[in-house]
Amino acid sequence: MTNSLGVGIIGCGNISTAYLQLASIFKGYDIVAVADINMDNANARAAEFGVRAETVDGLLAADDVDLIINLTIPAAHVDVSRAILQAGKHVYSEKPFVLTLAEAQELGAIAKANNLRIGSAPDTFMGGSHQLARNLIDAGAIGKVTSGAAVVMSSGMEDWHPNPDFFFQKGGGPILDLGPYYICNLVQLLGPVQKVTSFTGMASDTRTIQNGPRDGETVPVETPTTIHSVLSFENGAIITLLASWDVWASNHPIMELYGSEGTMNLPDPNFFGGELTVTDRKGPPVEKSWDHPFNVPNFEETQANYRGAGLADMALAISEGRPHRCNDDFATHVVEVMTAILEAGDTGLVMTMTTTCNRPDVLGPDAARSLMA
Repeated sequence: MTNSLGVGIIGCGNISTAYLQLASIFKGYDIVAVADINMDNANARAAEFGVRAETVDGLLAADDVDLIINLTIPAAHVDVSRAILQAGKHVYSEKPFVLTLAEAQELGAIAKANNLRIGSAPDTFMGGSHQLARNLIDAGAIGKVTSGAAVVMSSGMEDWHPNPDFFFQKGGGPILDLGPYYICNLVQLLGPVQKVTSFTGMASDTRTIQNGPRDGETVPVETPTTIHSVLSFENGAIITLLASWDVWASNHPIMELYGSEGTMNLPDPNFFGGELTVTDRKGPPVEKSWDHPFNVPNFEETQANYRGAGLADMALAISEGRPHRCNDDFATHVVEVMTAILEAGDTGLVMTMTTTCNRPDVLGPDAARSLMA
């Protein structure tokens, strides 16, 4: 195997554009081919980015492909990732990794038996602001983190997405769709979760599409759209996570952590960059920054978008024989946390986690630059 892995993509929807556009800024891998169950989609994406179009079976059998990115819909993640592993190739999946703990553990067993790697988005926690937060927490900037809150709220997906059905089906909802960003960041900052509980509900059992060719059509809601949960971490921190698609406006901070010596206000973990402030016992809030490449705006002038950083870290880790940050233990633990939140909402129980993980290694400025071409 060469130092640069040959990479293929299965799933040529909108998200594939970001991976293909940003691949050139990273080293460790080259995207050589794309596939989709609809060959028209594969051919169009291949022509747009100068790569090869393949059938799904053709990509699985391709000799020049070492790793495949799974960009299919969440309900198909486990089947597609299983096929990739059974074809003898590493897999990197979009979020959520899979939809159940059993699925995650099955894929992990297949990978281990065949000496293959699994990686999963999101990799936004590797962004400059979130890694600065990690650095400051590890240095004791706010003392021992004792509690905090994370909030992801909006009115839902039907306002802008032309086909929002899957967001409201089993396997969708704000926890499984957006929760990975928030929970991954909390776990990389604080370590693994020990227990969770929650209350869940929904504002309506239907949603009305408000754009595109299906404007005015209603779709059923089959999963909770408002979730209030509490996460108890192994290190003793207690975090409240509020996730809802039933909110028209909110002034809640996106993420705050409260420590024995101060408070940290963090940017949206859905993105790589943003403003980070620390308030000590005497105040006022002080903005913190550092020279991190994944905090530099490179999208629409104001946004830092480095999707593919986790893939680059994984590709280089395979070549270098070291652990990668977006690894399957980490992703599996996050899947268990998310699904336990939903189960607790159904049962009213406090759920104790059966998995754990190590915090991913810090990705400081120099380490981040080492991933870049």
